Amino acid sequence: MKILLKWMIGASLLANLLVASAANAELAPDVLVKQTADDVLNIIKNDKEIQAGNQQKIYALAEEKILPNFDFDRVSRMVLGKSWRAATPEQQASFQKEFRSLLLRTYSVALGKYRDQTIEYKPMRAEPDAKNVTVKTQILQNGGQPISVDYSLVKGANGWKVYDIVIESVSLVTNYRSQFSQEIRQNGIDSLNKKLAEKNKSAGV
Repeated sequence: MKILLKWMIGASLLANLLVASAANAELAPDVLVKQTADDVLNIIKNDKEIQAGNQQKIYALAEEKILPNFDFDRVSRMVLGKSWRAATPEQQASFQKEFRSLLLRTYSVALGKYRDQTIEYKPMRAEPDAKNVTVKTQILQNGGQPISVDYSLVKGANGWKVYDIVIESVSLVTNYRSQFSQEIRQNGIDSLNKKLAEKNKSAGV
């Protein structure tokens, strides 16, 4: 339960994750993370419907501010590993669709749990021409221990994109890869896609 709570609180700060636009594409990744965090957390603090749990508004916030900033192709390949290479194009497309909806569900629930946590940003150490960096942060919460949240970003043609998040030393990619690989080994990727689709549908995504 403690690990789940840390993931939920940490994921709520995925609002850190970048509004992709031509205007901010050239910003340093740590600056981009901070500026976007301020933007999204202000939206949450000032939107009473989100605070009251309006699911559609929470979904819309996650859809607009968070998911466009993931490198879904890279994340999907990393999560499925060799199963990605063995999958057909149709299976790959189905997985990406359902995995994206899974992340939307996860982050929407987390955003709805945000209250008054604050973020501390660690100095970023990277070469000026680096294409792959880690932005380290801590979530500070009243009455609780700080939670470390590290964002892995890669720079591509469309600017910086997130491909992994490590919360309290637990990688999002590794966590999902462990869950999915077991299902694929036992029942195949079609079964995984079907189960993800059923869960997304039942959640209204």
